[in-house]
Amino acid sequence: MGRVKSVLAGVVVLGFAPAVLAQQSGAERYQLDGVEVTVVTHGFLSEDELMTLRLVGQNREALSIFIPEGSGFAALAVAPNEGFLRAGMPVDSASAISGLPDIGTARDAALDACNAARNGGPDCQIVLEVAPR
Repeated sequence: MGRVKSVLAGVVVLGFAPAVLAQQSGAERYQLDGVEVTVVTHGFLSEDELMTLRLVGQNREALSIFIPEGSGFAALAVAPNEGFLRAGMPVDSASAISGLPDIGTARDAALDACNAARNGGPDCQIVLEVAPR
């Protein structure tokens, strides 16, 4: 199990400007290096957060920072009131879990870790999933 703070630190070194909330919702799927990456585009995510998630889905190096090669299913959960990037750094409640045997287990583990760490507000939501193809 890994925390976003340590896992995505290499992805968020690009200094992000203050973000505006995105108005889109849905899912975007990317095929990369033998995995399918799904970005769930919740309306509470900022443009900077969406850009970072899309980078993970489209870039071999960013994906390898998030999930080591061959390590199974993964998910990233964030608290809607907290997001996952503030001042260019991942927030403490954002939880990335990898290396699990199926996507349901990965989702549940990421949500449990995020909900345990969030500072109140609505329950955490999944914003990224990685599944082997």
